[in-house]
Amino acid sequence: MIDLAFFVTAFTTLFVVIDPFGTTPIFVALTQDMDAATRRKTAIRSCLTAVCILIAFAAFGEAVLGFVGISMEAFRVAGGALLFLTALDMLFDRRTKRREDRAEEEEHPDPSVFPLAIPLIAGPGSIATIILLAGQHPGVLGIVEACIVMLAVMAVVFIFFLSGGVIARILGKTGLNVLTRLLGMLLAALSVQFILDGLKAFGFAS
Repeated sequence: MIDLAFFVTAFTTLFVVIDPFGTTPIFVALTQDMDAATRRKTAIRSCLTAVCILIAFAAFGEAVLGFVGISMEAFRVAGGALLFLTALDMLFDRRTKRREDRAEEEEHPDPSVFPLAIPLIAGPGSIATIILLAGQHPGVLGIVEACIVMLAVMAVVFIFFLSGGVIARILGKTGLNVLTRLLGMLLAALSVQFILDGLKAFGFAS
């Protein structure tokens, strides 16, 4: 049986780390040229991918990272670098050029795995959080409790993503273009913060 106090605290922590309010506009910007059905499939794929990744890290994350000699600080630096590349794409609209190069292809570039599932949802922060939550109680109980909390948060994220079409219609194409540039700036700053936080642990930044 889940401790209610643990559930509330853990849900709040993971919700803040994943930040559905901040991730949903990014989802809208990355899927602005998709129809409703494709956007819905992208939401499903991104959420399911993130769920699988977080479950895996809840169960084996700390052991796996320790086994291969990777610290969470190093993982945070890598995630920040990946996020910075996404920010550059949004700032300079490189996705438009890629779409022109792929004009003969039937499918749109699929952002569901990268950057939506990784690193926006299942990023260094949420992975570190799920590992810490799973360690709150020993054994299988801690893993199950952490996964239940994570599934509750992901349900909220999925609902937010499904509202992406409404947001797109409200903002319009011009609004989405402006939003894409603004979010690109925010993502760039966030990615640099990820990298700095990782470097601080190694003594390279103050």
